Parts: sequence; structure tokens; C-alpha cells
Amino acid sequence: MKTPLTGRDFISIADYDAASFKYLLDLAIDLKNKYINGIPHTLLSGKTLAMIFKKASTRTRVSFQAGMYHLGGLGMHLSVNELQVDRGEPVQDTARIIASYCDGILIRTFDHQEALDLARYSDKPVINGLTDDEHPTQALADIMTIYEEFGDLKGKRLAFIGDANNVLTSLAHACALSGMELVLACPAGYRPGAKALAEYEAIKQPGSAFTITDDPKAAAEGADILYTDVWVSMGDEKQAGERLKAFQGYQINEGLIKLAKPNAIVMHDLPAHRGEEITDEAMECAQSRIFKQAGNRLHAHKAILAALL
Repeated sequence: MKTPLTGRDFISIADYDAASFKYLLDLAIDLKNKYINGIPHTLLSGKTLAMIFKKASTRTRVSFQAGMYHLGGLGMHLSVNELQVDRGEPVQDTARIIASYCDGILIRTFDHQEALDLARYSDKPVINGLTDDEHPTQALADIMTIYEEFGDLKGKRLAFIGDANNVLTSLAHACALSGMELVLACPAGYRPGAKALAEYEAIKQPGSAFTITDDPKAAAEGADILYTDVWVSMGDEKQAGERLKAFQGYQINEGLIKLAKPNAIVMHDLPAHRGEEITDEAMECAQSRIFKQAGNRLHAHKAILAALL
């Protein structure tokens, strides 16, 4: 199977244009429908994916490994402490060697440059399973969930309440390519950097808009989607006390949901710290699509795998 994206890397959504992103979205929905209806879709028979993990993972690891199996291929989980890279082997050596054995490489790590370097030296597609800068595989599943809920994406208002972290960056890229309005409610000191904002401006499509406020209520008012993430991400543990104080008031709860549109949905990329960035009630309310969103990662990731490999 050859696709318009065969052989490409998936490091950042900002590397893609609107048509390519829509292709992945449509493919994800098609693969989900086949899965639901029991239609075999073993598009990657005989293919292998090396999955390098330097960060803990539940959804990324399980969905990619299960996804490769559904597609007829093999996903190999590689803990970094089991690889020579943890003993000083340069990334360019690791990239070349693994690429000679496998048809693609997934990496989940801290330093975004490591994913870029892996892609530079590998002659097989490299997928960013999360870095400190971006989380593009999550964003595709997010937009898929919103598309299933509302159909047309253009003009939909997404209110992100909380830290402008890696999830927000990739979500901004996805909203830019989808013609959506993104409103970020975030305290000063935790806003997007110049690079993320410049990338957004470079790829935004007609109808896209990105505004920033320090008022969660203003962001939530009239929103179609309320989205949040943890206040203390992996690697930020030393700043936990400072962050928990700064984000007080930036919680998705019943009061904030009432400010959004009556048919608004609630989203969270997980894992959640219930009682901090989101309440139990908001997690479990009728408007929550959080677990559907998590389930869609399987199908979004299969679309990335099928398109690239």
C-alpha cells in the first residue's frame, strides 16, 4: 500500500499541510469503521516498528503496539535502559542500526532534538510519540474525536484551560490546519513560546484564530470544547508546588462547563489528576468525551502507521 505520506516522518504537525492532515484524519475514521465492523485491515503485514521509550507511557505504548498487531505487523517495545543508547551510543548510530532492522521507529523522549536527530539519520519513518515540546499523535486523536462529535471543524471554538505545554502546542498546530478557533486560558509565565506561536502563524488556515487570556471563564464562554491537561507534566516535578499555586482557578468544573455551549464536550489527554485540573464530576459528566478520546488514539495511531509505513 502506497499513500501520499509513505516514507515521511511524523515529528510535528507543523510539518504537514491541511490536505495531508485531513488525509490522516479520514484514514483514522476509515480504519476505526473497519475495526468496529470486523473488516480485516492488515495493511502492514510483515512490517516492524521499533518503539523507544525514555518516558513512562500507557496510552502511547499500548495503542501503537496493538495498532501494529491490528495492521498485521509487529511493534517492539524497547525500554531505553535495555538499549546501548543508554550507555552512550550516539543517536546517529542507533538510528542507522534500528532502521536497518525495522520499517519505522517510534520515540517517546524528553528532548525534542533527539527525535529530530533520529529522523535525520534514519532512512525509515520516525514518529514522535511525545517530547517535552510536542505531542502530535495525541492531537490527531483529539481532532478525530471533535470531528466525530460535530462534523464540520471550521469555526469550532476550543478552550484550553491550563499550561501551554507540549499537548497545547500540537493541538494548536492541529487547530491551525483545521480552521478552528483556539482560546488558551493560562497564567502569565506559562504561555507558549515564540517558536510555537510562529509555527502556528505559518500554517494557519482561513477561519483559524488563536487568542490567549488569563481568564478561564472568558475562554470557556461559548466554547464548543473544553480541554485541559495536568498542571505538573513529566519533568516538571521539581516545580510542583509553584505550579499548583499558579494554576489555582484554572480547573474544569461544573461552573466552567455551564459557561460553554449546551452541547459542549469535555476533553483531557490523560492521565488526569482528579481534583486538580479537572473535577471527578467533569470527568464523568454526560458531556465528557475523555475516554472516547483516549480510545481514538488506537485508530489515529493506526492511520499514522498505515500512511507512513
